[in-house]
Amino acid sequence: MAKISFRERVYSKATEIPVGKVSTYKSLAKNAGNKLACRAVGTIMHHNNYPHSGMPCHRVVKSSGEIGGYAHGTDKKIAMLRAEGVKIKDGKVDLEIFEYKF
Repeated sequence: MAKISFRERVYSKATEIPVGKVSTYKSLAKNAGNKLACRAVGTIMHHNNYPHSGMPCHRVVKSSGEIGGYAHGTDKKIAMLRAEGVKIKDGKVDLEIFEYKF
């Protein structure tokens, strides 16, 4: 049986994040098997082929609730999150309300 790469585990976990919720890079890293790899998760999200891949990388934010980066620009990421019902105030998502718990 082939071993599943960290990248594949990150993608698999990211697809679990439902519309209207977000996860953090740190939480996604932990749930993909490496709690210290939050920066790697950001790189993996940046290099996916969204929207063609169906990967909801826009639903991954910083642990502080700040939006974080997005390959197509932060304004686009904010617009996509808002269109899904995520409230953003002062550049942050309220993780108490909108964080998806794996």
